[in-house]
This record gives sequence, structure tokens and C-alpha cells, in this order.
Amino acid sequence: MPGNIVLIGFMGSGKTTVGRLLARDLGWSFLDTDTMVEERLGLPVKEIFAREGEEFFREVEKEAVARVATARQAVIATGGGAVLCGVNVQLLREGNKVVWLQVRPETALKRAGLDDSRPLLQGREPRDIAALLRRREPYYAFADIYIDTDGKEAAAVAREIKEALKAWLESLT
Repeated sequence: MPGNIVLIGFMGSGKTTVGRLLARDLGWSFLDTDTMVEERLGLPVKEIFAREGEEFFREVEKEAVARVATARQAVIATGGGAVLCGVNVQLLREGNKVVWLQVRPETALKRAGLDDSRPLLQGREPRDIAALLRRREPYYAFADIYIDTDGKEAAAVAREIKEALKAWLESLT
């Protein structure tokens, strides 16, 4: 059994920031599927979307998810859209605990809106972001636990995840 913690959620929910802290606290490795895609292609996500399109990105992302899903004792941060692929969902669930980091659209926009590396934010209005989040929410609902990240520091979210998964984490040792 892999025994990983998989963080899913919308852009700006804190997957990477919380994931790094949680991995450090647990003494586990940290894996980020977006970073893996960037390293494989030698381009930032924004450039991949611009040059090759979202469909191409999602195919390479699927390969990254397949690699991380079999890791052992890793905290895995997925891209916000990784859950749109049923194969990814199946791989991420198998032997892992999936945590949905929930975020309100306003918070996501505040956290991610200033970051021009987010291709799905380019040229969008705040109401468009809210609509995209609403469309994606059903795809995140397979998670084992849901954590609201609004108004919380990343360290507090990491502690909340550890507490919610305490019994499971103890069973791994």
C-alpha cells in the first residue's frame, strides 16, 4: 500500500504550501505534479498551456499522477484540474488518503490572482473564477476529508490534516 497523503483542490487552496509544511512535519517526501510536469517539459505550466494547450498538459499530468500515486509516505500536491480525469482519481485514491483543501472563490483569487503563472486565470473576471470553482467542486468530493482553508495559516491547515488523519498515520508505523 502506498500510504500517501494527496492534496486536491482549486488553485489558491494552498496545496503546495501546506503540502511542503506537512511533509516536513511528518518527515516524508513532498511531490508536486505541476512541478513534475514543468521539469519533464522544461517549461513553466503557463508556457505549456500557451504552446501546447490544456489537453496536452492534462496528458503529461496524467503521467505524473501515475508516478506519484505509487510513492510511499509522500505528501502529494496535485494540480487543481488533475481530478478531472477519472484515471487520476482512481490512482490517487488507491491506498492513499485524499484531502480536499477547500477555498472560497474570493480567497482563491486573492491567493492566486497576483500570480501570472496560472493559465486558467488569464483574462478572467472574478465571477468566471467562481463559476470554474463551482464546476470543479463535484470532482473534488471523492476526498476522504475536507479541510476549509479560508482564513487559516498554512501551518494551521497542516496541523488540522495531521489531527484528522492521526489514527491512519499511526497505523502506518
